[in-house]
Amino acid sequence: MKEQQQPKTATLGHALFVILFLVVILAFSLIVLGSDPHVPLILATIVAALVGVFILGYSWSDLEESIIATIGMAMQAVLILMVIGSIIGTWILSGTVPTMIYYGLQILSPGIFLVATALICMIVSVATGSSWTTAGTVGIALMGVGIGLGIPEGVVAGAIVSGAYFGDKMSPLSDTTNLAPAMAGTTLFEHIRSMMWTTIPAITIALILFGIMGANYAGMELNVTEINAMLSVMSENFNINLALLIPPIVVIAIVVMKIPALPGLMTGVLLGGVFAAIFQGAGLGEFIDAAHYGFSLESGNAIVDELLSRGGLDGMMWTISLILIALSFGGVLEKTGMLQAIAGAILQFANNTGSLIAATVLTCFAVNLLAGEQYISLVIPGRMYRDAYKEKGIHPKILSRALEGGGTVTSALIPWNTCGAFMWSTLGVHPFTYLPYAFFNLTMPVVEIIAGFLGFGVFNEDGTKVNAKA
Repeated sequence: MKEQQQPKTATLGHALFVILFLVVILAFSLIVLGSDPHVPLILATIVAALVGVFILGYSWSDLEESIIATIGMAMQAVLILMVIGSIIGTWILSGTVPTMIYYGLQILSPGIFLVATALICMIVSVATGSSWTTAGTVGIALMGVGIGLGIPEGVVAGAIVSGAYFGDKMSPLSDTTNLAPAMAGTTLFEHIRSMMWTTIPAITIALILFGIMGANYAGMELNVTEINAMLSVMSENFNINLALLIPPIVVIAIVVMKIPALPGLMTGVLLGGVFAAIFQGAGLGEFIDAAHYGFSLESGNAIVDELLSRGGLDGMMWTISLILIALSFGGVLEKTGMLQAIAGAILQFANNTGSLIAATVLTCFAVNLLAGEQYISLVIPGRMYRDAYKEKGIHPKILSRALEGGGTVTSALIPWNTCGAFMWSTLGVHPFTYLPYAFFNLTMPVVEIIAGFLGFGVFNEDGTKVNAKA
């Protein structure tokens, strides 16, 4: 019987061909046609699979198995996304989100809003360990307040995303904060202590930039008529009550107590139903509709209607389909070795400690861009560069720090990445719109690379300081 030939190893040329096709088809579809990224990503997946089967010699079953395994890695995130959709719908129905917006409009001013928003999201995300929970709870309320104050939606979303990803990166409760040291071979708290060397400067720079932008808005004349109109519409359509702040407080407390994310978030959905019945007189049918299809408001005020007509399980299906397609593309790239070919090419230029750290950060970003999943951006580079760091005698906590500096924070900037797609659906702002203002997410990789070349906070396994040029 004829033995099945082993598949060939993908070269950089194979990988670049597929990537070039992806970039061209995405750019044409998004910029010229104004289409969604779903079908272009499917076409790129088909091209990658054709290269894998007909040029590299993989069977379709090999590729399909990898696609399913890759999707499986993100399935918890997909389930959380569905539940967050139901939370948004039921919390609007209950009046929780309108209440947060209502009081926020009266407390916060444009001058301090951006810094306050980033700090609030930092606190919530550190407490919960989740950028998604942060965006799906206080984030949507802060979007409403910011828009009501006349601040552009991209700027508001940038402050929310910056604060949310600080906690996603630093909290010991965060999945990525636990995954990165596991991939690098260090401990959780060694990893967190190491991250402080670069994360504190990055978030400080971000807060200063938000402060400068806020100062520009401080002199802005508030549209009092519009704000009062928004307050009036919300008070007419909802029973505004401080007790409606209980659901987000309970959900944050549940996550802090280390109750698993899905049961904790489902509690938020049920609380939304209970508070909707108590404060808004909503029936079971209205609760089910809001959880499934989202909430819809037709008050005649376009701003309030757009802010509060969202959420629901169905409202997340566009995002989930995008995530599944992007993960399929990433699964094919990983199985065929194209991602490894790209990383291997980058590694050839890593001839000293600084360039090795820079290569790690850039590879994590590239995997986020191509594979569409934050976890994969930590797992693949972590596995690939672990030996390189060991050979140089660099402490593995430096690798884990670089993984988060390049992988965790950049995921939210890419529309077809699970994180970027989630933020897009939840905040209602395209990632390319908030990207210029997500100061922490933009600054973090740069600080990480500069610190690597300067040897700032970079140590050998024996605890001595690394010579960055070695």
